[in-house]
Amino acid sequence: MELNGKDDLRVPLWQPTDGVTASSSTPDHGKDDRVRSISFRVSDINCASGAVSIESAVGKLEGVESVLVSPLRSHAAVKYIPELVNARKIKECIEEAGFAVSEFPEGDIVVCRLRIKGMACTSCSESVERALSVVDGVKKAVVGLALEEAKVHYDKNIIDTNRIIEAVEDAGFGADLITAGNDLNKVHLKVEGMNYPEDAAIIQTTLESAEGVNEVEMDLAEEKVVIAYDPDLTGPRSLIHCINEASHESKSYNASLYIAPRRRESEQQEEVRIYRKQFLLSCLFSVPVFVFSMVLPMLHPYGNWLEHKIHNTLSIGMLLRWLLCTPVQFVIGRRFYVGAYHALRQKSANMDVLVALGTNAAYFYSVYIMIKALTSDKFEGQDFFETSSMLISFILLGKYLEIVARGKTSDALSKLTDLAPDTACLVNLDNEGNVISEEEISTQLIQRNDVFKIIPGSKVPVDGIVITGKSHANESMITGEATPVAKRPGDTVIGGTMNENGCLLVKATHVGSETALSQIVQLVEAAQLARAPVQKLADQISRFFVPTVVVAAFFTWLGWFIPGEVGLYPKWWIPKAMDGFELALQFGISVLVVACPCALGLATPTAVMVATGKGASQGVLIKGGDALEKAHKVTTVVFDKTGTLTIGKPAVVSAVLFSPYSMEEFCDLATAAEVNSEHPIAKAVMEHTKRLRKKFGSSADNNAEVKDFEVHPGAGVRGKVGEKVVLVGNRKLMRAFNVAIGHEVQEYISENEQIARSCVLVAIDGKIAGAFAVTDPVKPEAGRVISFLHSMGISSIMVTGDNWATAKAISMQVGIQKVFAETDPVGKADRIKDLQEKGMTVAMVGDGINDSPALVAADVGMAIGAGTDVAIEAADIVLIKSNLEDVITAIHLSRKTISRIRLNYVWALGYNILGMPIAAGILYPFTGIRLPPWLAGACMAASSLSVVCSSLLLQSYKKPLNVHDTQGQNYCPKSA
Repeated sequence: MELNGKDDLRVPLWQPTDGVTASSSTPDHGKDDRVRSISFRVSDINCASGAVSIESAVGKLEGVESVLVSPLRSHAAVKYIPELVNARKIKECIEEAGFAVSEFPEGDIVVCRLRIKGMACTSCSESVERALSVVDGVKKAVVGLALEEAKVHYDKNIIDTNRIIEAVEDAGFGADLITAGNDLNKVHLKVEGMNYPEDAAIIQTTLESAEGVNEVEMDLAEEKVVIAYDPDLTGPRSLIHCINEASHESKSYNASLYIAPRRRESEQQEEVRIYRKQFLLSCLFSVPVFVFSMVLPMLHPYGNWLEHKIHNTLSIGMLLRWLLCTPVQFVIGRRFYVGAYHALRQKSANMDVLVALGTNAAYFYSVYIMIKALTSDKFEGQDFFETSSMLISFILLGKYLEIVARGKTSDALSKLTDLAPDTACLVNLDNEGNVISEEEISTQLIQRNDVFKIIPGSKVPVDGIVITGKSHANESMITGEATPVAKRPGDTVIGGTMNENGCLLVKATHVGSETALSQIVQLVEAAQLARAPVQKLADQISRFFVPTVVVAAFFTWLGWFIPGEVGLYPKWWIPKAMDGFELALQFGISVLVVACPCALGLATPTAVMVATGKGASQGVLIKGGDALEKAHKVTTVVFDKTGTLTIGKPAVVSAVLFSPYSMEEFCDLATAAEVNSEHPIAKAVMEHTKRLRKKFGSSADNNAEVKDFEVHPGAGVRGKVGEKVVLVGNRKLMRAFNVAIGHEVQEYISENEQIARSCVLVAIDGKIAGAFAVTDPVKPEAGRVISFLHSMGISSIMVTGDNWATAKAISMQVGIQKVFAETDPVGKADRIKDLQEKGMTVAMVGDGINDSPALVAADVGMAIGAGTDVAIEAADIVLIKSNLEDVITAIHLSRKTISRIRLNYVWALGYNILGMPIAAGILYPFTGIRLPPWLAGACMAASSLSVVCSSLLLQSYKKPLNVHDTQGQNYCPKSA
């Protein structure tokens, strides 16, 4: 990708409205960088006294530098220090003075990402979203359950990340900051010797005076500094050198790159370790409880000692079960109490509420039985301590297995992140391009325009252009293309790819977050955080799921207890050592704990995580669950011609003259007119004329100057070369300037168009002087891809700005029946809208440049052949390679994913729909089969695990169509 320019970086995110204008002062190193300015549109200022009132009130606020109010314009401009006062306080102060502020400005909206800990189900993620949404200054919050992350848009004038983290923690969840604000061009440095505030002040002053430094954040306690910089002007190595140069006689500073620990992996491993430890600790108590209550009493005489009475009817077995169960209930099971408390405080209910209710019912009823046995010599009752302890143990086991499985859903993303090498070989060149020194440095210290060496077998550290050497690069890890790609001087290389057999010197063009690999990772992370529309079903169910389960459990208990008391079912249904109340209680607890909202919440996000990661490894970048869901509905695919169905590298195959001009003079005029054009056909004409001029012996670079240059989109170019007016383009351009097309010229055009060649006409001073025949070969796999799409029930259409004859010739070659030709970019979008009005779900496949309107208009926009420019805003899906087979991969993968999501819902809902009636005892009267609470808890844990494992099966996805280009074309259809 390329930067749009430094001026674009200063465009505010918020544009002024009629009600309020807001602007922030640009940093000036000669002034106090902390001061910002903001302006409001204020109503009801009728006279100068009103202005004085506002100035007086606002001026008293601590941190306000100056206030200027204009009664005529109803405008108030305030300069303030954000650390001491924020824009909202200023607004409130104006309103307290009796004046209305039309609208509150939102000029400093930034984004932060948080790692959220402790989420178990959709209710948890919704609780976090609600907690964040009500915080003053937060504009939008999105929480991803499977990714365990939150993306928060907030106004930095009102709130900071510490307050956002506090809001998450107040909701009962843990939170760690991943990124804050614009971290795209920031470097974190560790500074040895920065021990006192004076040292920090010296370093900060030195850095702020350096060219390209935008912002400096000092952390004296940790001896760290965070620097935001402009990569066009400086870089990490220059900044380190700047700090080291700030050393003086009494103090020496040594800066080095600070690499933060990889929290995600370490936290995930820590969470797995905690659950494993808690499960094993729970088993240490629960297994003896289970043995004492369910096993030994059946093994006479080995279990007789458990029946020995201590006092009244209190037995040794009951006392031991209570002593062993209590630590499990209140120490190991504390997490469920905490989770339930925070959920209820947020006026929601989650799995923790169900577990806490179920285990408490069993435990406290058992305590009641124990107290009755202690105080009565005739009381007989059965405790359920094993129910409480075994239930907690099985749920912990299920969570442990679920977390292990969920960790594997992000394997593809982790592999992408690990592709870039840790170090690179930096070289210094002399004026003649010879290497004079080599140095091994961290990849993160590479700056734009650095030259680095890549030896055979090593990875490319960042994106760049080959300046010396020849080799082949294995780009399969980025593009999914197995065949090594030849690299010559002038070719681009992608960071993270493998150099195979030659030594290359590469000039860095994109570093840090601008590399293709970083862009891919960012796209995949954003896709995994985005919520698919199909997820709405789970969200709607989760809102009333837990309350419904609690009500169902209560009515289950009531439905068994009351009939038992009035004798509506026979007494022999009640197991020995139980009464009707205890049997009803067991059924009620089983209903509480068998229901699992977690499985519903994981059904969609885990599948989307695996699918987007798998797609990225295949060279298909899917921008979120919405694009994934739309792609599976596609019934029509619209293809652009140039660069999509064709290779995209036009070549001139013939040139003909229709005038007395010599071929050399004709080429000179055509080249001069085309020299400023970026169109692929213009470049083809330039290359051809360059070869012809070399053949004539004239200089290849001797171009005449063109004046009054004009570009006519979809038609050609016009310019004045010397005294001659030159037109270079198609028939549309000629008609626009009233240039007659003779019979001879028309015949030449028709002959070439019938064999899929485009004609570029050259008119000099209003008369056609000659023409070039240009061909753009069809991609070898195009016909097979169109045929495969037809077998999938998807129709194909071609839309192009080229002429009808060429378009029809190309369509016949690839097997497309319907064609729209001579269509400009806006016209392409209109054609797509026409198809959508007919009820079709349309995917548009284009090169992402002149096809942007059509990509946006389509239900699914696919940008093909993006290469290193993967940040294409218009497209929903980015196909890194130029292979058309990836269009099939994208649609097929989306179908497989949506199918897997539906299967996940079957698993999740199936457990609940089948499990709850069985837990309620629907089979008990007929078969004597009932689901004990501890077994119901095991079923609940199994449902979440089955959903995650079902999503993981997408890891085995294989492309349905592989086109392997060796010496010939071998097409190998495969089933997924």
